[in-house]
Amino acid sequence: MTYATDRIHEEIAYIAYHFHWSLEDILDLEHRDRRRYAQEIASLVTRATEG
Repeated sequence: MTYATDRIHEEIAYIAYHFHWSLEDILDLEHRDRRRYAQEIASLVTRATEG
């Protein structure tokens, strides 16, 4: 299965926006780790807007 290029760009932008990490640092992450960071950020954002 190929991971969609658009989805990868979405994750990179999301993590960079919230964590202020460089593109190089984000691309150095394993796919599952990058995906996990994106999920955790989404959870934090959701909790912040609900509270």
